[in-house]
Amino acid sequence: MKHLLSTADLSRADAVHVLDTAAEMAATQSREIKKLPTLRGRTVVNLFFEDSTRTRISFETAAKRLSADVINFSAKGSSVSKGESLKDTALTLQAMGADAVVCRHQASGAPHLLAHAGWLDAAVVNAGDGTHQHPTQALLDAFTLRRHLVGGAQGPTAGSGSDLAGLHVAVVGDVLHSRVARSNVSLLTTLGARVTLVAPPTLVPVGVEAWPCDVSYDFDGTLADGKPDAVMMLRVQRERMSGGGGFFPSPLEYSRAYGLDARRLATLPDHAIVMHPGPMNRGLEISADAADSPRAVIVEQVANGVAVRMAVLYLLLEGNR
Repeated sequence: MKHLLSTADLSRADAVHVLDTAAEMAATQSREIKKLPTLRGRTVVNLFFEDSTRTRISFETAAKRLSADVINFSAKGSSVSKGESLKDTALTLQAMGADAVVCRHQASGAPHLLAHAGWLDAAVVNAGDGTHQHPTQALLDAFTLRRHLVGGAQGPTAGSGSDLAGLHVAVVGDVLHSRVARSNVSLLTTLGARVTLVAPPTLVPVGVEAWPCDVSYDFDGTLADGKPDAVMMLRVQRERMSGGGGFFPSPLEYSRAYGLDARRLATLPDHAIVMHPGPMNRGLEISADAADSPRAVIVEQVANGVAVRMAVLYLLLEGNR
């Protein structure tokens, strides 16, 4: 594995290998000294053209836990704000000797361009590009699902192995603008899970019938008939909605039809978990009752993200040696 650009590039064996490596990394994080010498002398650049809290800090923490040198590059306050191109930024990073570049960009395909244009020798990790892909988010989601629902006593697939075969995951909300939804549909189905997308028709992408998943416009019906093992709520991305309106009549009506509240939470199977990639719009796609319930693993997803990103950086920079 030279780069990580899309979950569609991962075979089932590749994905399981990343998750197994992440489990080993997670085991080291319960020790008093969490740092490993694995990437000592390597340089990881966080190249973020979009605002981020969880992803950027998670990658920075992961690299530092592996003893890598970390450079945080933000478009604001850099030469990008003066009009510098992606190519010239990449050539600068190449000249500085970057070994891995973690890229978040508002344009879909920017990390792919970085990886294949010949500007960089470094490994490129896609940390989210437009509405296209966010592969490490999908990996940490799969890691969280596996920890709670596979191989333990909690889920219906207890002891079934290392993938997610037999699980049903409902992904609910703003699918149209969600790179998390696209990445999860690809990865979770590769790992054997069944995925149902639930959204109003205005927030379902054109061509979704070609995706390897089911589509529903009825949240209550999906909960009653599908009995999902996990419900993944998506943030309503109002900043990507041109003009801010037209996708649903009002926030109140959206919440009534597609929000996860105490009533819907009570209909879930006993073992089911609640997920959210963050940041949450409390009171819109998820209520405080659901976000703060014992079923919610949202904070754990953040912690698991560090282990997963440690695994990705390790496999890209040292795994082939």
